[in-house]
Amino acid sequence: MSMHADKPLSIVVLISGNGSNLQAIIDDIAKNNDNACITAVISNRPDVYGLVRAKAADIPTRVIDHTGFDDRLSFDQALQDCIDEYQPGLIILAGFMRILSPTFVSHYHGRMINIHPSLLPEFTGVNTHQRVLDAGRTEHGVSIHFVTEELDGGPVICQSRIQVKANDTSKSLAMRLQIEEHRLYPIVVQWIANHRLYQTGHQVVFDEHVLEAPVDLTESSPS
Repeated sequence: MSMHADKPLSIVVLISGNGSNLQAIIDDIAKNNDNACITAVISNRPDVYGLVRAKAADIPTRVIDHTGFDDRLSFDQALQDCIDEYQPGLIILAGFMRILSPTFVSHYHGRMINIHPSLLPEFTGVNTHQRVLDAGRTEHGVSIHFVTEELDGGPVICQSRIQVKANDTSKSLAMRLQIEEHRLYPIVVQWIANHRLYQTGHQVVFDEHVLEAPVDLTESSPS
């Protein structure tokens, strides 16, 4: 990492909706993390509640409405231009519901992370909670990973597991998993801000060791 130790990690967060993970990160930085600063929140949709959360925390907000662009590449270029105004050391995808082009992703190699509601590499894509139930799995979870050109395919940093209960629905699983998302994302942001974690090639280095498997942040008695 090339950032000076005395300069907080500059973060841009990309959202498309409610922004609950954004809120968890805002709250953690305010309480526990002097080494990070969210310099902008960018949404591809206007009038979403995540923008309200950002404004309440005095974080600059921008809207790059994808419906105003003819194709994905022109949207991605406008988004990239907007992000680069802030020169962030880290881009966080927090419920950002756009598939990004390979050119965009490669521009931010090693600087962009995403959270995904499954135990990657299983159940990439959408509707993971229902798909886990349909597959009869007894375990579900959340993964945080560096973003690469492969959808939900970048190197996984950490995971947390929950047990699937007999009476679970996709909604109940989503609610319980969201608690884990809000716990894990701020931890990873702190690791990066404190220079404990970075990506090299297709590997993750944590505390000077290449991760052979994702860090397991499951609490001792999974809910």
